[in-house]
Amino acid sequence: MQDYGGPVGFRMALADPGRLNGIVVQNAVAHDTGLGPLWATRRAFWRDRAGHEAAIRENILSLASIRVRHVGDDPDPERYDPDLWADEHAFLSRPGEIDIQLDLMYDYRTNVASYPSWQEWLRRTQPPLLVVWGRYDTSFEITEPAAYRSDVPEAEVHLLDGGHFVLDTRADEAAALVRTFAGRVLGAGRWGHNVSRES
Repeated sequence: MQDYGGPVGFRMALADPGRLNGIVVQNAVAHDTGLGPLWATRRAFWRDRAGHEAAIRENILSLASIRVRHVGDDPDPERYDPDLWADEHAFLSRPGEIDIQLDLMYDYRTNVASYPSWQEWLRRTQPPLLVVWGRYDTSFEITEPAAYRSDVPEAEVHLLDGGHFVLDTRADEAAALVRTFAGRVLGAGRWGHNVSRES
């Protein structure tokens, strides 16, 4: 689960937990404290869409903002391929795309409202959990991996030298962590059965 994939994944997990073997989180938030200062304008947008839509539109479409979403505050930005944000900018600039993105961002408030129920579910069920986090993410707080571990004390947490999209710079390392975790969880093959018994 990464970014918007976090809310999608949690909704799927809670809807049918018996089909779940484990969770992999990569820079996706489930705690209000995980939303960094960049979310102040977005929170204002949720309170007053018309009054803050122009600022959100600029944030979504600005090439500089898109670059920051990838690089964050990484001290070595040369490691990133500029095509990452150039391609994203081209996609977001397509006719009608900004309206879709604005609707998605406005709806995001429903995810924040769901955080307490997701946290309660994590604490109650203790799913196998791998958190792979790009430490240079400026959208989401570096405290979020510890928040996951507070809900699931046995969570496996790794901070990698990457931004919000850690695969931009650490794809091989992240893939190795996911492969090891998946092999262990799927080999155990018991967690989904236990959850389906509980539900």
